[in-house]
Amino acid sequence: MTAARVWLLSAGALLFIGVLVSQGLAAVMTTLAGAGWGLVLLAAFHLLPLVIDAAAIRVLMADVRHALRDAVLARWVGESANSLLPAGQLGGPVLMTRHLARLGMAMQDAAAVITVSTTLQTVAQIGFALIGVALLWLRASHRPADALSSSVLIASALLALQVGGFYLLQRRGLFARLMRTLHRFSGERDLTQWVSQAAAIDLAIQRTYDRRACVAASFSLSLAGWLVGTGEVYLILPLLGVAVGLSDALLLESLGQAIRGAAFAIPGALGVQEGGYLLLAPLVGLPPDAALALSLAKRAREILLGAPGLLYWFFSKRLWRRRQISCDNG
Repeated sequence: MTAARVWLLSAGALLFIGVLVSQGLAAVMTTLAGAGWGLVLLAAFHLLPLVIDAAAIRVLMADVRHALRDAVLARWVGESANSLLPAGQLGGPVLMTRHLARLGMAMQDAAAVITVSTTLQTVAQIGFALIGVALLWLRASHRPADALSSSVLIASALLALQVGGFYLLQRRGLFARLMRTLHRFSGERDLTQWVSQAAAIDLAIQRTYDRRACVAASFSLSLAGWLVGTGEVYLILPLLGVAVGLSDALLLESLGQAIRGAAFAIPGALGVQEGGYLLLAPLVGLPPDAALALSLAKRAREILLGAPGLLYWFFSKRLWRRRQISCDNG
């Protein structure tokens, strides 16, 4: 782990502890305990948006031999890494690419599909955040809500600029440019093969974006996945002793995910997610302890699905290596 990651993780952990302690840890944990086995129900429900997100990956695959099952497994591994590993949001796409390659997909095609799908999912997240802003404006009658909506709009605009720049770099040969730059500083080390591989990834990305109907379908499925994820909030809050309407759940989920997304550099958005829900709680009449219990319920869901996901990735990697050694010896 790099020094920057250590500092970010430490800062997130301190913020996480500070937010919980400031609101009374005992009260928050008592509220969370009220969910009981509902946390398992929450994890089971999350399989639905996970499959939808996997379908958004599958529609970008040109080779029909790769089934939805492959995309689901890759998405499961990626989400697990994003939630639980210190690499944060950068680790998921890398593991998804490697896993698809181990399942028989050409490395350049796997990298292209994951790069494009990740870009489209981020664009869909911006649209999802704007839905939350629209809901906020419809009900806002006081300055704090106006300030919050303005902040989310600014954050969405900055994220849109970043995604737009990332898209343009993809269209202009992002990976080949990176490898050529690395090649200049590599001294006498020969990176010709890596530069060639990067160029193949860039070509695969261009071909993926040129399949416009598939790109549109992937974006639509990604947006649907964000919307369906609202069901988590709608299901878990009554178990925490607070009933909310569907529009309240949508507002909490869309703006909460926007706040979490803005903290992508902090592993698991630790502390930031909790502070975000605490900030949003008054907008829907949610008590502070219930807002923090909601955040912890989501983290419990991440552990319930993420820990098995990382174990699956670890053992599947070992099995793949054994098969490679067996083939080489055979």
